[in-house]
Amino acid sequence: MKVLFITDTFVPKIDGIVTTVSQTIKQLTKSGHEVMIFAPDGGFDEYEGARVVGMKGKPFRLYPELKLCYPRASMRKQIQDFDPDVLHVVEPALLGIAGLYYAGGRKGGSLGLPLVTSYHTDLPKYLRHFKIGFLTPVVWPLLRVRHNRGTITLCTSQAMMTELAEHGLERLRLWPGGVDVELFQPERRSAEMRARLTDGHPEAPLLIYVGRLSAEKEIERLKPMLAAIPGARLAIIGDGPVHKHLEEVFKGMPVHFAGFLRGEELAAAYASSDVMVMPSRTETLGLVVLEAMCSGVPVVGANAGGIPEMIRDGVDGFLFDDEAQAITALRRLLDSPDERRQFGERARASANEHGWRAATELLVGFYNEAIENQVVVRPEEKAPLKFKEKWRPKAVLNRSILATLRFFFR
Repeated sequence: MKVLFITDTFVPKIDGIVTTVSQTIKQLTKSGHEVMIFAPDGGFDEYEGARVVGMKGKPFRLYPELKLCYPRASMRKQIQDFDPDVLHVVEPALLGIAGLYYAGGRKGGSLGLPLVTSYHTDLPKYLRHFKIGFLTPVVWPLLRVRHNRGTITLCTSQAMMTELAEHGLERLRLWPGGVDVELFQPERRSAEMRARLTDGHPEAPLLIYVGRLSAEKEIERLKPMLAAIPGARLAIIGDGPVHKHLEEVFKGMPVHFAGFLRGEELAAAYASSDVMVMPSRTETLGLVVLEAMCSGVPVVGANAGGIPEMIRDGVDGFLFDDEAQAITALRRLLDSPDERRQFGERARASANEHGWRAATELLVGFYNEAIENQVVVRPEEKAPLKFKEKWRPKAVLNRSILATLRFFFR
């Protein structure tokens, strides 16, 4: 199968979307599928055996790590030359608009291609954290228009499927992603890494947070939790636009800012900690939760978004609605090493069921469904519009929009 990805975020950026896309591409190429990617230019033209077409872009002012890339007319010829069986648009934003034009819809788009879109970011909730929540009523109609053009829209959790369905999004399928079960293991525990994350106090209880340092992650919620546990230390792994702000928030407290960690270093950081805390209430899934669990580390996570679908409260981790509940759960796990070990073992067993190979096989099934269900109407099959239909205001507007799109994407 030939699969074309269009994504507005890709390596070297680090986040859950990039992890999902990069791991999926790796599994697809290993299974013999041919893959091509349109993504922001990262300085390379190949990734895990897939061809990468880098698109020039500019940093987004509110989120400098994110590059804003606009479609180019040259994309059409490159897509035609690749001749994909299915087009997968990851979070259709700016670059993804091209995918919505070339594929999907009732007639298969300009190039007659099946279209799969995937929803990874709870955008309406993000807007509130960026203090532009007043745009929420405008965002939902845009999400409906974009995702409903797809033959299928993939969601990372049942909670997101329910929310999207309530707002009129259609043809939803559950695709929860996965975790690298070979990389993230309890055996990665390292005395050296623990000393590093605790600033030379390896005997102290160690909490970790892993993820972007941005407003919507609500990392400030960790402050009262840390303060309530005498002797405990916190390692914050990641980086982002609120890094300096968080340094001020946690000033004078036993907090280590580790920056971004990758690969075996990240795996060692998980395995060398005692408990992971996930305060964010905007996670559509939260892959870092699965990574911690796979490392044998219990997670105390917010009872919101996709997190409750990964943690069995009181079995392999704990869910909390407020800081007081989180503190109670943390004290229980830190006060009893034996119970903490048991929680970690159950967490590891649960996470092992979510490997990337199985997740990618599920995705290929959705691709086949999209190929089978997409009705493609070729130009020669279209019935000509009658005179009255042709000059209705809506028909004129639609033709004007299509003419503009053809000008930019021809």
